[in-house]
Amino acid sequence: MNPDTTPATEPEGPVAEPPPPACVMCFNASDPSGAGGLAGDIATVAAMGAHALPIVTAVVMRDTADIFDQHDIDADVVAEQARTILEDVTISGWKVGFLGSADNVSAVAEILSDYTEIPLVSYLPNLSWLDEDQQQPYLDAFRELILPATEVLVGSHKTLQDFLLPEWDSERPPSARELAVAAGEHGTRYVLVTGVMLAAKSGAKTGGGAGSEQFIDNILASPQGAITGEKFERFDTSFVGAGDTLAAALAALLAAGGELQPAVGEALSFLDQSLDAGFRPGMGHIVPDRFFWALPPPEEGEEGAAPEPEPVDPKSKPAPRRVH
Repeated sequence: MNPDTTPATEPEGPVAEPPPPACVMCFNASDPSGAGGLAGDIATVAAMGAHALPIVTAVVMRDTADIFDQHDIDADVVAEQARTILEDVTISGWKVGFLGSADNVSAVAEILSDYTEIPLVSYLPNLSWLDEDQQQPYLDAFRELILPATEVLVGSHKTLQDFLLPEWDSERPPSARELAVAAGEHGTRYVLVTGVMLAAKSGAKTGGGAGSEQFIDNILASPQGAITGEKFERFDTSFVGAGDTLAAALAALLAAGGELQPAVGEALSFLDQSLDAGFRPGMGHIVPDRFFWALPPPEEGEEGAAPEPEPVDPKSKPAPRRVH
């Protein structure tokens, strides 16, 4: 008897590849501490389920405590990095961090102008460590060239006040709406203001005890007013990389098609949990743990061990990869 030589049935067409994750191009400095900069962007974007396309704009000399110096990448090299990958990969989000120099700001702005339909999240860090002859031209260029393309400008309350309202002379600090009005005059649609100090509340967290709690607010605002936000309890702990984490998380969520208001809420929640799980790798500040959701649960009997989970219905859909 001859063996069956009938060939196996071939599929009628090629098997379709699954769609790629949303791709976010991140312009930022190389940070050897891994706390912020491109290292922070890559970790955050990956944790949010997207794919980062990192463009190096500068090399920052720092540890987990301080920034000591920085070296710019040539503006033509910055542009070539971005143009090369943009000819190959379709992106759906931008994230701008520290660009290194006014020339680099101009080079990045020229690239952004060719893709105006893609949402841009810009993060303005505290640049007080820069020499004045570098800082002022950089901020002027950022104000003139990056703000008009920005969907959401992220920064601390103090940094945004100094940048947007340098002549503010009232005894009270400007509101998030007033900062949004100032940013809106340059074309920015929204500001996400972090670290807004709130009055301390008397009483311990459990109630009835002495002492006080200090909270900080984080507010998304437009020139029309505050839109949404989330309060964090203030701790006497210094973090590094928090602003880059928040901005990159928001950029990834918007790139994936999220609506702005819920995306801000999710990004703030992600930041809160990243800081809560933060670690101190050196002798300086605490670094956010962007992969807090991937940590194994504590062993039974250990401090913080959770109770046994409910049995999972095998017919139900699996939980999403991200837990935030």
